[in-house]
Amino acid sequence: MTEGPTTEPTASATAAAATDGGAQSGRIVVDGRPIPFEPGDSVAIAMLRAGETPGSGGTLCLAGDCGNCLVQVDGVAYVRSCQAVPSPGLVVKRHPPVDMPPLPVVAEPNLTAPPVFGEVPVRRVEADLLVIGGGRSGTTAREKAEAAGREVVLLDASAGEEVVAIYAGPMVVVRTPTGMLHVQARDIVVATGAAEVHPVCPGSQLNGLLTARAAERLHAAGVELGENVVAVGKPPKGVRSKAVPGRLVRFEGDSSGRVTAVVTADEAGQETTTECDSVVVGIGRAPRDLLARMAGKASVSVVGSAARKHELPPPPTEGVVCPCSGTTVEDLQGAWDRGFQELELLKRASLAGVGTCQGGACLPHLRSWIAARTDAVPEPFTARPASRQITLAEASAGTYIDVFRRTSLHDEHLALGGRMDRFGGWWRPWHYGDHVAEYWAVREAVSLGDVSTLGKLVVSGPDVVEFLERLYPCNVADIKVGRSRYALLLNERGHVIDDGMILRDAETRFVLSFTSGGAANAEMWVRDWIETWDLQVHVLDQTMSLAAINVTGPLARQLLQRAGLADPPRFLGHVHADVAGVPCHVMRLSFTGEAAFELHHPINGSVELWRALMELGGDLGIRPHGLKALFGLRLEKGHVIVGMDSEMDSTPRRLGMDWAVRMEKPFFIGKPALARTTPLPDHRRLFGFTMPGEAPTEGSPISSGGDIVGHVSGSWTSPFLGHAVMLGWLKRMPFPDRVEIDGREAVVAMTPFYDPEGLRARA
Repeated sequence: MTEGPTTEPTASATAAAATDGGAQSGRIVVDGRPIPFEPGDSVAIAMLRAGETPGSGGTLCLAGDCGNCLVQVDGVAYVRSCQAVPSPGLVVKRHPPVDMPPLPVVAEPNLTAPPVFGEVPVRRVEADLLVIGGGRSGTTAREKAEAAGREVVLLDASAGEEVVAIYAGPMVVVRTPTGMLHVQARDIVVATGAAEVHPVCPGSQLNGLLTARAAERLHAAGVELGENVVAVGKPPKGVRSKAVPGRLVRFEGDSSGRVTAVVTADEAGQETTTECDSVVVGIGRAPRDLLARMAGKASVSVVGSAARKHELPPPPTEGVVCPCSGTTVEDLQGAWDRGFQELELLKRASLAGVGTCQGGACLPHLRSWIAARTDAVPEPFTARPASRQITLAEASAGTYIDVFRRTSLHDEHLALGGRMDRFGGWWRPWHYGDHVAEYWAVREAVSLGDVSTLGKLVVSGPDVVEFLERLYPCNVADIKVGRSRYALLLNERGHVIDDGMILRDAETRFVLSFTSGGAANAEMWVRDWIETWDLQVHVLDQTMSLAAINVTGPLARQLLQRAGLADPPRFLGHVHADVAGVPCHVMRLSFTGEAAFELHHPINGSVELWRALMELGGDLGIRPHGLKALFGLRLEKGHVIVGMDSEMDSTPRRLGMDWAVRMEKPFFIGKPALARTTPLPDHRRLFGFTMPGEAPTEGSPISSGGDIVGHVSGSWTSPFLGHAVMLGWLKRMPFPDRVEIDGREAVVAMTPFYDPEGLRARA
């Protein structure tokens, strides 16, 4: 057996023919048209036999080394048709060209619909020695290892054992006809052979170009290559072709994109044009070492052709270098002239090598092109898992953790008609059918909101006050027991990374809250600084063990009194008390602009508490509110959401939140940076804006004098105010008083837009 490619049929395609190895005939459906296939065909060969071109054009290797034959197979995109096994009724769609009109946008996807693909099974095994490649080198390596008494697992692409990744461990991820295979190996031998080099010159994207081995494969399958077959370089075995001498200059084609002639040149530069039906190109081979370059420092050895130092092709002077990304020699030169003169940088600047084959077709030419300019051959770039495009189901096989968590009230939201969406790492209700009615319930009656997603840390110990004074830019020591304070969390550069509340529960015990999306990072931040400063502070993360319900609105106090809380705390106060029989930590604050009480409680009492409050508030106009109403309510108050309104380098000054920083403190994280930058002019600020009519889309550009000077970070059509209110960034001084958003005039306005004195929140 000769060395073959590392990849064979995709899981979906292979599974269809797993029972008979593809030894059947029938018809597949390509772009809605039936096409027959013969035993032993791949999808690509069946298409070529029918006169169709797989993929988008360019040289076909039929070995899985390039992306020129990519199609969609049974709904799975980016499948190499040369390695997909046909079966009766298999649905194949060629990927659309780049100039096709965009697909229509679906406003609200059906998140409750069952998945298109079923669960992918995963099997895990351990191996003393794992050999990747069932060709001559691979079988020799296995025989030597077994003779030495080692236990060997050999993965053969021709058997459908497709290695897609090597991770640290090392762990090898394999796609098989029956699912995914994860192999934990002590040592790995990569014996994946060599790939044929593709031509790069004008016309190299025409149809009808084949590598030598691809031509041999088609000939063996009985596929006609045409009456006039021209061979450039090493001619294919057994294929009748006319060899043309000289240096390859270009290919010429007709209006359909099919090659019609090849142009070569002799040593004197004299060009010769040879007409043809197809062209076979045999200009050399390159090691197929993608998996080896992926392994990093793992215990991996490379043998056979995959380990050889093959001679690079001549540097390309014109044409498409990277067929996957459409990168031309001109594109390479443009990136080079901008200073990207190292392989990894040139790759990223030009997109050469970042496509589906990860340099399988372009890397030899890319290295040769750089070598011609530096007199040094660069090492191949690092390969990234996976070596083949795999589905999310295949990538997550064996993983059963929902990356988006659910609160203990998830089913309650669904029962109330909640339209769930993902936010901050959680499934949360976006609205319950009428976000405007939810808004008015908060403003005029009482409403419940599920805020269980907030980060909740308990910090305590003899050094806790000192720790918090260093951690936060506000004062902490003067917070009395039973009181709380809003606080920003800064990094060493003085940039805002999160915000939340500091609640003093006892002299040496505090509760810290953080945003839903920032909770995990905040916990890490807290623990890291405790360890860095070597302070005696204990941390208890209660984010998952405590739920929280926000009771907000002018009738919130009345509802809580009905639920047994005779004396709810005043603004920024907090107490421990039973509410409707559920023990709660009741925190008085406000994000909505109305009186609000957060009821933090054990998750096993959450449903009971929610239902009791909904029942007790029936005659008070109670209804739950989702994120859509909440975001509008907070915009009317000008409240900033870290990560939505803020940017990576947003300082308190840029956010208009200098009031939350006490520069007179001896030290806090970020103070040196703020002290250094405060005297400097700052051309970026977050402002409030108003405009008549409907609010523009969040993210809309803000223009002044015909130039874009910022963007909208949050927008809302206020039912109370009767016009649009926004937060947005201006990034050019002097800051204008009036701007243009969505083709309309907007006015820069002070925040809050609603109840600027804050009387309703404190009521």
